[in-house]
Amino acid sequence: MRKVVNMHEAKTTLSRLVDQALKGDEVVVSKSGRPVVRLVPVARTSKARRPGRWKGRVSIARDFDELPKEIRDAFEGKNV
Repeated sequence: MRKVVNMHEAKTTLSRLVDQALKGDEVVVSKSGRPVVRLVPVARTSKARRPGRWKGRVSIARDFDELPKEIRDAFEGKNV
């Protein structure tokens, strides 16, 4: 179903018009008798995350948790 409303009606009934657009109705807002915008639902662009997709592709080095001395010294201000 296509519904065309003027700007004033759109401002006063925006919530109802959004609900109609979410249900699949085409809602067009006109200004001075000319269609200017269309209300449409925002499409989801991201897919749901699937855990484990990187399994076997990434490895963490055994010394990952060890902070090199020169970096620790820099954080402590010893290498300034």
